[in-house]
Amino acid sequence: MATAGASEGCEQGCEQGCEQGCEHYRRGCRLRAPCCGKLYPCRLCHDGAEEHQLDRFRVSEVQCSRCRLLQKAQQRCEGCGSLFGEYYCDICHLFDRDKKQYHCQECGICRIGPKEDFFHCSKCNLCLSLSLQGKHKCIENVSRQDCPICLEDIHTSRVGAHVLPCGHLLHRTCYDEMLKDGYRCPLCMHSALDMTRYWRQLDNEVAQTPMPTEYQNMMVEILCNDCNARSTVQFHLLGMKCQSCESYNTAQDGRCRLSLEEQ
Repeated sequence: MATAGASEGCEQGCEQGCEQGCEHYRRGCRLRAPCCGKLYPCRLCHDGAEEHQLDRFRVSEVQCSRCRLLQKAQQRCEGCGSLFGEYYCDICHLFDRDKKQYHCQECGICRIGPKEDFFHCSKCNLCLSLSLQGKHKCIENVSRQDCPICLEDIHTSRVGAHVLPCGHLLHRTCYDEMLKDGYRCPLCMHSALDMTRYWRQLDNEVAQTPMPTEYQNMMVEILCNDCNARSTVQFHLLGMKCQSCESYNTAQDGRCRLSLEEQ
């Protein structure tokens, strides 16, 4: 599967004293928001309750959930010794269970690893699976675009991204939902997965489904959404195949309608 690294996420449960937290993270401390001075389990809890956003990079103080000591941001409580998080990033001030997270300097945030399974694509500006290295279509700063399905941020999302063959990104969950109703990228209409097997099935269906007499000699001009080639083909209600790449992901462009006798 074509995947991109998700930013820091959460799972239920923790070890070695990280028994508290929130629905987003398991951690043993609360962050003191540098913007309003209030204490919250995490930046997401803060942002959901306030009308402004917490800047994770400016966090400098935390409160221990066990002894309530307010102190500088660090991995262990200087009062009772409680572990605030198996993983701690002193840049993002992320405390959480150990899920092989790593801080990517180029992304500017923490990602879920292991780090050795990912590389940072400088053009896409995102950490991608090593399986995509040299095998994906790059789009400049594509990770800074919102998901075209839910219109939410992709770059800092805790939901991983799916890289489409066209190079555009969707949240993995949005990609799965999209496939229930369609197969095309909502931005460029390129096929979002390998449709070769389905196209060959459609070949058989077209061959076995004769058109009504009034359509049998009709030719139409089509544009392929996969390879952008133009073709003049015989009209068929089930689909019209690109003469260049044999995809049925095509659209009639309306330029001409010619009968076979006029060819």
